[in-house]
Formats: sequence, C-alpha cells, structure tokens
Amino acid sequence: MAAPERPNVLLICVDQWRGDCLGAAGHPVVDTPYLDQLASRGVRFTRAYSATPVCIPARAALFTGLSQERHGRVGYRDGVPWDYPVTLAGEFTRHGYQTQAVGKMHVYPERSQMGFQNVVLHDGYLHFARRHDRGGGLLDDYTPWLSERLGRPADHFEHGVNCNSFVARPWDKAEELHPTTWVVTQCLDFLRRRDPRKPFFLFASFHRPHPPYDPPAWAFEQYLGADMPPPPRGDWTDLYAPYVQPHSPERLAGAAPPAVLRRARAGYYGHMTHIDHQVNRLLEGLEDHGVAARTWVCFVSDHGEMMGDHHLFRKGFPYEGSARVPLLLAAPPDAGLARGAARDVLAELRDVLPTLLDAAGLPVPPGLDGRSLLPAARGERGPTAVPAPLHGEMVMLGQSLQWMTDGREKYVWWSGDGHEQLFDLERDPQECFDLTRASGGADRAAPWRERLVEVLREREERFVSGGRLVRGRPVQPVLAHPASGPAAPGRP
Repeated sequence: MAAPERPNVLLICVDQWRGDCLGAAGHPVVDTPYLDQLASRGVRFTRAYSATPVCIPARAALFTGLSQERHGRVGYRDGVPWDYPVTLAGEFTRHGYQTQAVGKMHVYPERSQMGFQNVVLHDGYLHFARRHDRGGGLLDDYTPWLSERLGRPADHFEHGVNCNSFVARPWDKAEELHPTTWVVTQCLDFLRRRDPRKPFFLFASFHRPHPPYDPPAWAFEQYLGADMPPPPRGDWTDLYAPYVQPHSPERLAGAAPPAVLRRARAGYYGHMTHIDHQVNRLLEGLEDHGVAARTWVCFVSDHGEMMGDHHLFRKGFPYEGSARVPLLLAAPPDAGLARGAARDVLAELRDVLPTLLDAAGLPVPPGLDGRSLLPAARGERGPTAVPAPLHGEMVMLGQSLQWMTDGREKYVWWSGDGHEQLFDLERDPQECFDLTRASGGADRAAPWRERLVEVLREREERFVSGGRLVRGRPVQPVLAHPASGPAAPGRP
C-alpha cells in the first residue's frame, strides 16, 4: 500500500507585526481582508507570544523549538554563530521535503542555511553586516536584483529612512521593486521551478512591517486621514522617564509629536495592507500551481511594535504591543481543522516547529520546549489547553526585563532596580493600570514573584539568592552556558 502523500507547508513570517493588527482580531483601523479570509479558513490563536520579543532571539525560538534558556539568546547581539543541531527546516529536509527560504533570516553567518536547501536572502539594513564590509551582494540577494532591474548600482536605503526609525514616507520606487513584493516574486519563482515529485516547505519571510515605514504611496495614503484612536497611556509611564531620548527618531521611550505619530502609524499600517495583498498573491499562486488544496499555511510574526503605546516605541518590551504576535493556521480541506475558530490557549514561537511537523505527519524531535498546537486547533481537550505560565525576558535598558503570563495576568520584574508590575489582561488588555500601585498590589504579585524565583533559581546571572529575587545583577544578551538542546538526529 502506497504511503499517503505528504502535504506541503507554507510558513509566512512577518517582522514586527503586533498581535492585535488584524481585521479578524477587531482592529479599528488596519485593513487586512486577505489575512482575515485566511483566518476564516483556519484557526487564530489569540494569546500567542514572543517570549524574547526582538528579531534574533525570537527567530532562534522559531527555528529551534527551544525556550530562550536553551537556545541561549536573551537579548539582541549580532555576530554570534547559529549552531543548532535541530532546526525546523532541517527536519523537513531530512524527511524528503524540498525546502526554500525567501527573505529575512537574521542569523550568523548571514549565509547560514539553517537546514534549508536554498536561501534567497534579504535581511534589510543590518548595521553589523554593512559596517564589517560584508554587505552588498555578498550578503543580500535583493540589492543585486534591484540594481539589475534599475540598470544602475542601487540600495534599498536610498531614501535615507533608518531601519529602526519612526520617520515615515512612501516608497521611492515602483511597487514591483519593493522588498515586500520581491519576496512573493521569489516565492512564485520557487513554485515554478520546484521538483513536483516532492512536497515542499516554503518559508516566506517579510522584512516589513519593520521600519523603515516606506510602503507604496497608495498604502501609506490610505491611512493618513484615517480616524485613529489615541494610543493607550498607562499609569506607570513615569518608569521610563530615565530612558527618554526626546530628539531621537529611533528612541525606545518618549512621546512623539501627534503629526509624526500619525505618519508613523500610517506607514506601519500601510506596510500591513501591502503585505496582506502580497500574501493573497502568494496564495493565489498556490492555486495556480494546483497545490493549494495540499498545503498547510501558517502566518506568524517574530514580535510586535509598541507604536507609541505608553510613550514607547519599537520592541523588546514585555507589554502586549511588543510581545503578543498574530498566529494563524489554515489546513487542507481534509485535515479536520476547525474553520474560523479562535483559540485562547497560550502559544509561543517555539510551538511553531512541532506544530508544523505534526501537521505534515512527521515525527517531532524529542527534547524540544515547544508543543504541537494541533490538538488545541482541533478543539481537543488535553494538556495543550492548560499550559504552564510563559516566561519571557529581554536584556535592554542596562538590565533584564523579566515577565511571566498565563494569558490572563502578566507580571513584570525589572532586574536593575527590582521594580514590579502586574496587569489584569482580561479587564485591562491595554495594560493601563499597574496593580502593584494599588493597595495590596505587592501581595497580589507575590504568587507570580514566587513562580519567577523558581524559573530563575539556577540561572547563571544569579538572579536568585536565599529564595528571593536579587536586583542589580550584571546581564548579557547571550547566555554563556545555556541549557543543552536536543542532539543531532540520525537519518530517517
């Protein structure tokens, strides 16, 4: 009896897309009709998080299925080799899939394949690469392509808008030359030239809506005059007063002038709508090649963007705008997955690897921290419906911002000065009211404090002593001695 045909898998990853920025999630401004349609075909996970919400450590979790304690990246640092024996693409390759990555990887060395058979690369403006004489065509496939199309040496930085800035302006070239459009053009080319006898795993990785906020003019202008509700303001924004940089367009903290913030939001949302249209172009490409009915589709982001919430910008923060991400999963018609369902089980980027392997009917390597979300997606009751609280962290602002959540409450501990925060996410989803500032707040935070003590008890930074959290300990963005990950697998 012939073995059943393996399904194809398409993983769409976007960079810096907030978890609330989908029409299907009820966002009052952003327009995402095609992603909403994708959500109606499958399951949307409403409490999905990035435990280390900045590009490099988030992608380590996505690619390895490990927690930050085990992949070792607890902050942002370039130039650290990616040496992981078990990877998402590596497992698909090992089991006979044709594997292709297009777009952003953000690994080191930059040309590391991470288990893919082929990578067509565009990481965006990576300061580390450009300043170490390793940029241009050596480390980027989009820039040579752009130069060829324009008939002259070209750079995606020609408009001068920085890659972490909230300055926004329309794209300065034809839309078909935009990096977002380029990703889908390359993905469609892969579908044309793939081996039709093999199932495929395709990683379509968009650099946007990460800055620069430079969507095509039509997408930018769509939001300039839109009625935008004011960003939330917490009763705790004074905590970030020491970190305000009032004149930096790349600042993490500090209020932006209303006109500047409006343009930034228009650029950010414009990127999303442009990506939404290009995702539809890619999904239609699956139909054109006759493979849509045999393809699982997962849409996820590596982290969010504060976008002025609580006078904060960019990512890395433990708050919902930064740490919560969209996660959609749609299946072939015969896979038995619910359609249009929303699941509020706690999910994290480390869960993507086991979920997609499970969806493809492939074995999940032992020793991972992630778990398959398929049972929850199908509405089954079991351990996946009641996961342990999620531990997240990020080295930034000269300390480690440690946090824990069960999706209903969130606890934050600042390792530098020992400050605590506690939020009721069900009653206060925008985290405007810090419960530790209310009477009895310290007592209410006590159970969370004890949980964090247990999580950090053996950490090399010595965050715990005598059963208590210790403030002021030195921190580094990469652990010197991460807990060991799974061993390299044998051949199937």
